[in-house]
This record gives sequence, structure tokens and C-alpha cells, in this order.
Amino acid sequence: MLGRVRRWQQGHWVERSKAERVELQSLGTWHISIWIFSLSWLLLPLVGGLDRRPLPLALGALLGAVGLLQCWAAGRLLRPALDHYLGRAALPAGALRGAVCLCVLALALTATLRAVDGAEPFTVQLALAALLMPLGLPYAFLVPIRVYLRRAAGLAVVVVAVFAAVRPSGLDLVATAAFVVFAAGFALLATRCGAWTLSVLWEAERAREIEARLAVAEERLRFGRDLHDVLGRNLSVISLKSELAVQLALRKRPEAVEQMIEVQRIAQESQREVRAVVRGYREADLGAELAGAQGVLAAAGIACEVRAEATGLPAEVQSALGWVVREAATNVLRHGDASRCEVGLEVVEGHVVLTVENDGAVASGGSGGSGLAGLRERLAAVDGTLEAGLTGTGRDRFRLVAEVPLTTAGDVPLTVRGVTS
Repeated sequence: MLGRVRRWQQGHWVERSKAERVELQSLGTWHISIWIFSLSWLLLPLVGGLDRRPLPLALGALLGAVGLLQCWAAGRLLRPALDHYLGRAALPAGALRGAVCLCVLALALTATLRAVDGAEPFTVQLALAALLMPLGLPYAFLVPIRVYLRRAAGLAVVVVAVFAAVRPSGLDLVATAAFVVFAAGFALLATRCGAWTLSVLWEAERAREIEARLAVAEERLRFGRDLHDVLGRNLSVISLKSELAVQLALRKRPEAVEQMIEVQRIAQESQREVRAVVRGYREADLGAELAGAQGVLAAAGIACEVRAEATGLPAEVQSALGWVVREAATNVLRHGDASRCEVGLEVVEGHVVLTVENDGAVASGGSGGSGLAGLRERLAAVDGTLEAGLTGTGRDRFRLVAEVPLTTAGDVPLTVRGVTS
């Protein structure tokens, strides 16, 4: 027995989300409320408050049976009505027909019992409230609150009018109206408060799911961006050095072996960098990227002048600008026919400004693409900006300017020097 309880708990409770647990608990509470009202306000009062004549006994027995049928019908309606309120599924047409017919029959039996004076007035009033509850609970899910209140008021007027016709008594009519209002109000509060809480929980659950999907999408974008930045320059260098090695080998020059050894080294370095990107721990080092860009461009026959030394910059600034240097060097190799490139790094009024300018640019050289878009995303993380485009009178020079703000420029000991190769 204990094992069955544990299996039920594991399958029906532990594996459910918080919203599912609250929904299951709320549904259980509503089901129990319907049966408790029928038992305590209908069946028990009828047992002790009915007149012992045959007609009142028959009416009471029939009324008790109708009340039990109402509880069963309401139990079947609660889940579809809740799904309708939460927007999961529309309630089928005619779903309320049976419950409404049972409620009308129950009210007719109650009025008849009161007309033949078959029970005490208080017993009839308790039974009246208990019989209205099974329909009121699911119905409160299906209509707006204003509509529910308006129809509940109309029902109260009709019930009071019927009871005034069968037993005109001022105090009894006031009590009857009070019990009808209580039943309608309790059904509304019990359902709508719990249902509103459920809707908020499910909204939060959906927000968490969306957040998880966005996190996955963001990680995919990060991976694609980092992979582009890591492999872009290295593949360009491998292509250039392989072409050089082929030409040297055709001329039977021994330097071809050195070029292929360099190609092998760059390929192994690319493998390490790709593994680091997958782990998500790679950060570009600005000093290493400046030196690497200078060496790569020089190997491609492009004179490169670097006027900067990246010392003392914050790590996140160095990382962002390091990616800019890498992407800029890749674009110089890929686009246009550059013969000279200039790289400058300086601090101006609390901002670190990186400038990369080269000649031999063509009209579409570096003007767009996923590389620059990825750089803008990286710089945006440190409140930086990126500008890129053709410049100069001949419109053959391309300039890329990245600017990143510093918290306190005076705390950054930046040394500027000139290097030409």
C-alpha cells in the first residue's frame, strides 16, 4: 500500500511543475467544496428537518438524489470550464444544459417542499444555497464577472418571487434572498480568485519557457559569431600560406616546407580556439590580436603600422576590441587589394578609440555582413559603438572605428608607441 502511494506521488505530484500542482490542488478544493455543501447544507438538514408525512419524505428523497446528480455533473464540468477560462479549449456547445436542467428541477422541488410546508424554513433555505452551488462554481468560469453578477441578481429576484408566491413571509424572504446571494457570491469568489492565481502562474511558466528558448537561441548566436570570428582570419591565412607554399614548391624552393609547417601550426591553433569557443570561455587578448594582425598582414605583403600598446585596459574592453582587430584584419585580407594598413589605439576623453584604416578598398568592401554585425553586438555589451565605411578623396580607403567608454580614464595607464613593418 505504501509503495502504491509513493508511486502515485512520484507520477502525479513530484514530476509536475508548480503551476500544475497548484491547478491540481485548486481543482481538488473545488470538487470537495461542492460535495461538502451538498452534504452539510442539503442532506444532513433534510434528514433532521423534514416532516414525516409521505409527500415531504418523497420530495426530500428526490431532492437529495437531484443534489447528488448536480454534484456529479458539476464535477464533470469543472475541468472543461477551467480550460475555457485559461484559454486552452472552448467549452463544447450544450455542456451546461444538463447542469441547468438539474438546477431548475432542484429549485422546483425546493419550492414545492416549501409550498406543502414539508420542512422547516431554515432547512429549505440551506438546501436552496446548497443546490445553487454546483451550477455556480463552473458557471463562474464561463462568463465575465459583470455578466455573472447581473444574472445572479436576476436569479435571486426570480427565486424570491417564487417563494413569495408559495409562502409570503417577509423575514423568510429576506433570509432566502440572503442565502441565494451568499451561494452566488461564494461560488464567484472561490472560482475566480483561484483561477486568476492559476492564470498568473501559467503566465510565469510560459515566460520561463520563453526565457529558456531565448537563452538557447542566444547561445547559438554566440557560438556562430565566435566561430566566424575565430575561423575567419585563420582560414584566410591558411589559404594565403597554402597558395604561397604551392608556388614555392613548384619552384622547388625549400621555404615551401616552412610555409606548410606554419599552416599546420595555424590549423592546430584554430582547433584549440574552436574548442574554447564551444566551452564558452574564450576571451580575445588585445595585445595578442594586435601582434597577430600585424604579422598576418605583413605575411600577406601588406605594410601594417600599429600605434598602440594595450596595457592596463579592463579585461572586458580588451576582449571586445581584440575581436574588432581580428575581424578588421580578416576583412583587409578578404576584401579589396590593400597595400597598407594602419591601426591606432588611444584614449580620448574617457573613451578608448580603436581605428583600423586600409587602402585598396572596393565599393562593397567590409560595408556589411555578419562579421560587423557580430562586432556591434560585442561592443554593445560594453556600451561601445562601431562605425565602418569608405573614406578619403579617392574613395579607395576603408576605415573602421570602434569606441568603448571607460569608467575613469585616469586609471588606465595607456602607452602609445609606433611600430612599422
